[in-house]
Amino acid sequence: MSNSNDKQGKITTATLGTGGPEVGVQGLGCMGMSFAYGPTTDEGEARATLERALELGVTLYDTADVYGAGENEKFIAPFIRANRDQVVLATKFALSIDPENPQVRTIRNDRPYIRRAVEASLQRLGVDEIDLYYMHRRDVNVPIEETVGAMAELVAEGKVKHLGLSEVTGGELRAAQAVHPIAAVQSEWSLFSRDIEAHVVPAARELGVALVPYSPLGRGFLTGSFVQAEELSGDDFRRTMPRFTGDNAAANAALLEPVRRIAQERGASLGQVALAWLQQQAQVHGLTVVPIPGTRRRSRLEENADATRITLTADELAALEPIAGKVAGGRYADMSFTSAGRE
Repeated sequence: MSNSNDKQGKITTATLGTGGPEVGVQGLGCMGMSFAYGPTTDEGEARATLERALELGVTLYDTADVYGAGENEKFIAPFIRANRDQVVLATKFALSIDPENPQVRTIRNDRPYIRRAVEASLQRLGVDEIDLYYMHRRDVNVPIEETVGAMAELVAEGKVKHLGLSEVTGGELRAAQAVHPIAAVQSEWSLFSRDIEAHVVPAARELGVALVPYSPLGRGFLTGSFVQAEELSGDDFRRTMPRFTGDNAAANAALLEPVRRIAQERGASLGQVALAWLQQQAQVHGLTVVPIPGTRRRSRLEENADATRITLTADELAALEPIAGKVAGGRYADMSFTSAGRE
């Protein structure tokens, strides 16, 4: 595994969309610092991870109002305010989850809801403006043009700088871009999840929109940190995901063999190989790609940042190519709210 230290240089940068913010080529997903992936036992380490990320040139910090019902926004708020001129703050609206049953989701994209949501996020974060504001999930009962029109009003009012969408189809992205420039589309994209390559990636390339992949490490599965969900704590969100349970998990663990082989040959970690593969999709597909791996530990953060310096060979890329087509189980129990469920 690559070692990191205080002399490690900053990662390179990229621009999100046309006229969008300049960010490090790898961002930081903040959800797991206070939500979803079991108990957060070391708040101090999580806060130190935020600080270390900035030292390494990781400037895109991603949260959402649904993460812990606003608690994740509150958690990162002091760091964001203390470094306001150096960070790009991304948060999201539209999705709420029943804490008693994570499978029960409510999605709202209407103008009154958006206006309430942005004011609540601004208050929790303690800022006057959000750098990148995403529609987290698509409410198919509200025209995308109406939703983006309402989001554009927030830009005009100075509450939001740039707009983003999450889990939209290629067609929805084109319709949205016709209303207001979209800086970034966020969707799951990894060695295990490649459905967006059929329609969303070509649309983003055509429109000059950046891709911001979430769960680029397959929610930790691609790092080899767990083999099946039963190993995780009882409140871990991954226990609800079909690909991490039962026979699916065992079959999917076997798919990591080429990742493990390449990692061993390079003296890298499995996660670094997975991130390097994803980062190279920028060249493969001809668009900007800024993954947002999540972590609450400095050691893992430094490992992830080191992956930006790995370039896989054509043979290594070919060895990894078949993995996604063999993955057992969906990334969610209900895929209807994802772009893949609507294409």
